[in-house]
Amino acid sequence: MSRKRSERDFIADDNEPVDELLRDDEDESDLDLSSDDGLARVRRTRAAAGRGAVNGRGAAQAQRGRDKGKGKAWEGQFERTWDQVQEDERGSLEGAVSDLLLTSKSRRILRDTASIQRGIIRHVYLVIDLSSAMLVRDYKATWLDLTLQYAQDFVTEFFDQNPIGQMAVMVTRDGLAERLTPLSGNPADHLKVLQNKKKLEARGAPSLQNVLQLAKTGLAHLPPHGSREVIVILGSLTTCDPTNIHQTITETEAERIRVNIIGLTADMKICRDICDQTKGIYRVARDDLAFRDLLFEFVSPPPTLAPSKSHVLGGPSPAAPSSSADLMQMGFPGLVHSTYAGVCACHGRLRTSGYICPRCRARLCDVPTECRVCGLTVVNAPQLARSYRHLFPVANYERVLHSSPSDPLSCHSCSFPFSTSPAPPTAAAAAGLGDLSPLGRYRCPRCAGQFCLECDKVVHDALGFCPGCTEGGGGGGGADGRSGT
Repeated sequence: MSRKRSERDFIADDNEPVDELLRDDEDESDLDLSSDDGLARVRRTRAAAGRGAVNGRGAAQAQRGRDKGKGKAWEGQFERTWDQVQEDERGSLEGAVSDLLLTSKSRRILRDTASIQRGIIRHVYLVIDLSSAMLVRDYKATWLDLTLQYAQDFVTEFFDQNPIGQMAVMVTRDGLAERLTPLSGNPADHLKVLQNKKKLEARGAPSLQNVLQLAKTGLAHLPPHGSREVIVILGSLTTCDPTNIHQTITETEAERIRVNIIGLTADMKICRDICDQTKGIYRVARDDLAFRDLLFEFVSPPPTLAPSKSHVLGGPSPAAPSSSADLMQMGFPGLVHSTYAGVCACHGRLRTSGYICPRCRARLCDVPTECRVCGLTVVNAPQLARSYRHLFPVANYERVLHSSPSDPLSCHSCSFPFSTSPAPPTAAAAAGLGDLSPLGRYRCPRCAGQFCLECDKVVHDALGFCPGCTEGGGGGGGADGRSGT
């Protein structure tokens, strides 16, 4: 009489030899479980299957352990940024920092530093695509979050470098274009709108034609002495236009409006046609850092367009065939503080302090602005001088390849001591360095002063004038010796 079989009888020990398993065409129901031979075959088959499952789970857990913390490759959630900064043979990080500064210096050298006519009074429409395509997570964050972050930085930098410029913020979604802020010289108004994400909900599709129509309506009536620009950040590959967009492009070009587009996806034929016909710039960002660089290239004022044949559009009048400069009136207000509050002319609010228009004596909240009473452009002298420096940029410093006994031992600006090179570099080594000086010295072509790489960046990106030329009586860094401050 056979005993009752339990589940324990079908579990094999680890040290039990496995000599025969069930075939693929056999099943446990086909065996005689009452015999010892059939019971042994079932135990060995289940033991082998259990060990295979354990090994599979172990391999999966090991793979998950190796992938833990990496995130997806296109997200870049975790970056070992400290691996990108390496010490040199002296244990210093100077070489790594110099490489980062050299990147911006190389881009600056590619720009033209000649004294050309530029529109320092700028009227810019910043257009942000709020279509559903902006919700795609292609960079570290969604395109919309990245665009809003960079747009806030751009607004701050724009008004820092162009104090007398004006900007308006516009969005496009659901096949429409909407202006969130009017043309204003106060960056706080634009930053407040860009920080309110409740009004920046992405949906629908963009419309480039409606963007051009609305921008043309807001820029066509402006005086010809100011530049008219549109900067579009586009993340969609489609545009929903009500009529023929090419007719709108022609009308935009006739109003001398320059349209610049930054694409976040791929090159689009219609975007290239818009920028080529309006003398604008069209670029496609390859990553988030390139997106920021492309956007900040529009901080500096662009060259002015050639004068048109129409006097209404700012060209020469029939009485004067030759092109002449447009003159405009500006007033320099005074800052006053009073005991009793007065109504400002710009917002209609009671304020105890403000600026007084020199023409009509109206009270203004902030400058630069245009007086609502008499229409006079009111600016401060330092703001005008800061915008004026874009007309005379500092000449690019030349790298010093060979040292001489007469060279200074420290930087002319910050007095940082220069490193001494044991031997002058060869021609091949100097060519391999690119724009980087092996001695860490950069010479001004006008005053022959030598500066370090950090001061080179500060002079060209922030100061706008050469300290050596100013001390020597040259008065500035431009080719004609004019000061930028």
